[in-house]
Amino acid sequence: MKVLLTGAAGFIGRHIAEAAADAGHEVVGVDMLLPQAHGESSTTPDGVVRGDVRDPDLLDRLLPTVDVVCHQAATVGNGVDAQDLPGYAAHNDLGTATLLAAMARAGTKRLVLASSVVVYGEGRYTCPRDGDVPPAPRRESDLARGLFDPRCPRCGDDVEPRLVDEDAPFAPRSGYAASKIAQEHYAASWCTLESARAIALRYHNAYGPGMPADTPYSGVAAIFRSALEHGEPPQVLEDGEQRRDFVHVTDIARANLAAIEAVGSGPAGLRAYNVCSGCTFTIGDMARRLAAVMGGPEPVVTGEHRAFDVRHVTASPEAARAELGFEAAVGPHEGIAELATAPLRHR
Repeated sequence: MKVLLTGAAGFIGRHIAEAAADAGHEVVGVDMLLPQAHGESSTTPDGVVRGDVRDPDLLDRLLPTVDVVCHQAATVGNGVDAQDLPGYAAHNDLGTATLLAAMARAGTKRLVLASSVVVYGEGRYTCPRDGDVPPAPRRESDLARGLFDPRCPRCGDDVEPRLVDEDAPFAPRSGYAASKIAQEHYAASWCTLESARAIALRYHNAYGPGMPADTPYSGVAAIFRSALEHGEPPQVLEDGEQRRDFVHVTDIARANLAAIEAVGSGPAGLRAYNVCSGCTFTIGDMARRLAAVMGGPEPVVTGEHRAFDVRHVTASPEAARAELGFEAAVGPHEGIAELATAPLRHR
């Protein structure tokens, strides 16, 4: 197939381009190379058109012979400042809407969309008394005492985290999360209007070779590694027991390839899948694993907390395994060890 890949010069986009080409697909990349992600003097990689997905004329030139679009282009980050909201709306929301309109004009009816675990906000929990519940907002009095886990919204007792499946309601905690939800909603409405098919892939915490080292796009893994490279201990917030799922970028690329090849089958509409390793790992585990492999100082658990942070969020990989045939190949123990020496992307 001929695949139009947006965000093709990015951390994840580069790996998707390689996986799709290795599988025999023709990949046409487009990327605007935002300076905050790529630097002011970045060069356009081979096979990538430098351009903006908000440019209808560019899309009208690229789309007529395309079989499927793999849409990775987005501004990312925590998005916890209200001043960030216009940027997310301008790039993520308008970019997706413009792309979908152009796909309708071209008659391209298959889309793979990069979404995120952040759409769920806080994870889901089980209360011994009240069963499966959303968590109550964390109490400032608990946080001040170092009690970081949320409580049951009904009885106030302790709750136990559980895996989140794709049917969980959206609960955005940031501007970035709100924009990813909007992208999914736009894609779903486009499917209805055009009798089209879309797959949204909700990535968990991505890491691996080529990840950004010094940009707003850097994840916690790159931040910890950077500290260790400077001989400094990683600074771990709260008590370090926040549960996450760290998924290797090559597995994310494999999930996209599976979605590219599957999105043309089945009924019209949007289907979402969690893309994760299936292994629960804590933030503290990540920091300690990196420190041990790099021979650096032990992490410092600061006890500090931020209002917008999610305590626990890990999701079920079962739907992607059953319906896409995708299962992560790289576990966090070996993947994080590799990250200790993997090349990162510097601006």
